[in-house]
Amino acid sequence: MATKMVIVVRTDLDMGKGKIAAQVAHAAVSLVLDILNSSNSLWKEWLYTWLEEGQPKIVVKVSNLDELNKRYEKAIELNLPTIIIQDAGKTQIEPGTVTCLGIGPAPAELVDKITGDLKLL
Repeated sequence: MATKMVIVVRTDLDMGKGKIAAQVAHAAVSLVLDILNSSNSLWKEWLYTWLEEGQPKIVVKVSNLDELNKRYEKAIELNLPTIIIQDAGKTQIEPGTVTCLGIGPAPAELVDKITGDLKLL
């Protein structure tokens, strides 16, 4: 089973490259910690498979918060590990601003149902 993690980034916030990198890293780390701290054995199985497969991560883009929220709702419906990242507001973005969405790690075919049509960032 091929697994992957996808991070969906908003492009309407005009974040710098370093800011985007930090937000994506925040999402990836948060997803892993959430899974490790959960009691969901299926998610843990997916996590360990993903680690063995080299931790594939894909970063894609959406143009606004509404589009990000639609993807979030789909991920929740499919019971996938999912996290919304809100910025602390210490640099470029207002506190509490949703910057990105993390999904997975999970089977690639399930993640693709949510993000397969999005373009790479």
